[in-house]
Amino acid sequence: MTDRTDRTGATKATGRIDTVRLGQDGPEIGVQGFGAMGISEFYGATDEAAARDTLDAALEAGVTLIDTADIYGNGANEEFLAPFVAARRDEITLATKFAIERRPDEPSYRGINNDPAYIRKAAEASLRRLGVETIDLYYMHRRDPSVPFEESVGAMAELVKEGKVRYLGLSEVTGPELREAHAVHPIAALQSEWSLFSRDVERSAVAAAAELGVTFVPYSPLGRGFLTGAFADASRDLADGDFRVHQPRFTGENARRNAALLEPVRAIAAAHGATPAQIALAWVQQRSAVHGLTVVPIPGTRKRARLEENAAATRITLTDAELAALEPIAAQVAGDRYPDMRFTSLAREV
Repeated sequence: MTDRTDRTGATKATGRIDTVRLGQDGPEIGVQGFGAMGISEFYGATDEAAARDTLDAALEAGVTLIDTADIYGNGANEEFLAPFVAARRDEITLATKFAIERRPDEPSYRGINNDPAYIRKAAEASLRRLGVETIDLYYMHRRDPSVPFEESVGAMAELVKEGKVRYLGLSEVTGPELREAHAVHPIAALQSEWSLFSRDVERSAVAAAAELGVTFVPYSPLGRGFLTGAFADASRDLADGDFRVHQPRFTGENARRNAALLEPVRAIAAAHGATPAQIALAWVQQRSAVHGLTVVPIPGTRKRARLEENAAATRITLTDAELAALEPIAAQVAGDRYPDMRFTSLAREV
């Protein structure tokens, strides 16, 4: 990396990334986290030995926020993480999520459950699978607007009182919803998709998080891999069983149009001696300075080399001119984030 690239983000003496505080009074965590979803499902087959080595690489780099959910592999992801967590518990800030239900006899089914009794049941199951007594950060994965926050967040708050959960998080909520939930119990983190391709959270959620001192945790900061520059045609570039073949941005003419949007990303990457993925991650990281809040993206990978590449992106500072060149991209993206956008915060923006 050049001096231009190494201006901020990591402790050079150790090579570890910087730390920030989770929420207003949470633990110090690495400024970049790790999304574990792809280890168990959605992106094709996994080499388990390589995935475990990648987890070790995460802690070596100072990536300490490890993010999973009960839906990932129907609990298999939490079970996979359990030995790693047991061996390194004091080094990890462990996050998991509830609310999305699946049916064994209907693989495509996704239901949203915010019922208080279900929340308690889900938390107990996650604790068992993870082999821990306390979940550090417990997220509501998706919101069911028919269940008042007094009930759902109230039930989550009871878990905090009982010592089963330390901090609470929400995912895919609007700014007004975040404020409403925060009034029931302090929310430490908001997790939603945020990237060069997806910026709808800037409509209301980002400002609310900044106002309340809530850490923003962008998932899919690499646009599910599209921002790496590796894809142009899902039918050609993705393996069978990869869920992205059904994502609007990865299919047909949408994919071809979106691939063309990466030209400024590639040019800036070349100027920094970096990869397009690193530029995309640096852009997300710099949302912290732009919007005045703590930002901890959680890119996922199953390879040590990619983990190290992602962590190195925290050392990149983009210039004002470079940020300006990247600014128009999101407005030109073809296709929605999901085939069904009903369960996203965007569907409830007014």
